[in-house]
Amino acid sequence: MTVFPVIFWALSGLAGFALAARMFRRPADGPGVDAARISIVIPARNEAHNLPRLLRSVAAQDVKPLEVIVVDDASTDGTAGIAEAHGAKVIHAPALPEGWRGKTWALHHGARSAAGDTLIFMDADTWFEPGGLARVLGLYSKMEGRRPSLRGALSVVPYHAVEQPYEDLSMFFNLCMAAGTVPDGLSGQFLLVGREDLERAGGHASVRGKVLENYHLAENFRAAGITVRGLTGRGMVALRMYPEGFAALVEGWTKGFAAGAGRTSAGVMATVVAWMTALMLPPLLAWLAGDWRIGLATWLAGVAQLGWIARRIGSFGWASIVFHQVPLCFFFGMFAWSAMRSGRKVSWKGREIHAD
Repeated sequence: MTVFPVIFWALSGLAGFALAARMFRRPADGPGVDAARISIVIPARNEAHNLPRLLRSVAAQDVKPLEVIVVDDASTDGTAGIAEAHGAKVIHAPALPEGWRGKTWALHHGARSAAGDTLIFMDADTWFEPGGLARVLGLYSKMEGRRPSLRGALSVVPYHAVEQPYEDLSMFFNLCMAAGTVPDGLSGQFLLVGREDLERAGGHASVRGKVLENYHLAENFRAAGITVRGLTGRGMVALRMYPEGFAALVEGWTKGFAAGAGRTSAGVMATVVAWMTALMLPPLLAWLAGDWRIGLATWLAGVAQLGWIARRIGSFGWASIVFHQVPLCFFFGMFAWSAMRSGRKVSWKGREIHAD
């Protein structure tokens, strides 16, 4: 009675290894790109609490960019002063026009003001690991292109630094985000691209009203014949998501996660669903077999596999990995809520926006 469910569990569990093979394959790096030609652009709306860590990490790198630009998007918390105190050039974004999102408007103005011919766009809650900038530039230098400014777009899914227990609830969201953008998509937190490539794809003006601008921008790059590559960021770029608390975490994942999953390829999405199904099956297998040992064995196998994968994406606690049904059920609930909110107004950083 239990042979076929166990076989199904085993085959579904293999989907996790298939995802890992996609996410963790990293090409050899090259000699690097001249950092003196690079402008780092950081959109910031009320990011005074995040900017010091990011800007200190840039200053601590062995290689130095041409400039660091913080685009202040109508902040009310001293963002501009913090940025200037840490040596960044501050630009104040004009009033937000109709049809634009605050982030894309800030990115657009940052790119227009930058002096470098190669641009790095970073969210304010990210930071470089020691030596991370040099590693990213080395990987970027291996991308194909007719000349440096036409090398393509390189995206990094930052390693999630978890500090509070509630942040472990983001585990499956982060895993899905990595699976959907590595190796041939764009993460919304970190993008390295030549100015000419960005302009050929229409720049951020072409995705002005999108919550998940990274998915749409990746489509524009590909339509323009520009290479797109995504990598996981352990050892290069890290972030801490939603340190403000549980309510911010719920608000953040509500604003368009289901839409982003909908833009993931059907094959990758099927693999993700199969793997998550395997992780939920052990209690059912124990009930069908009438033998708790089968449930325990399959549960322990899932814990070992999940730990190996998840700990390469973020510093998720072992309690959330062992009792993974809790963050997994939270993921399913938030996914459904995000899908129901799609196209409706949601709140994000004090603004009402339409979820993708």
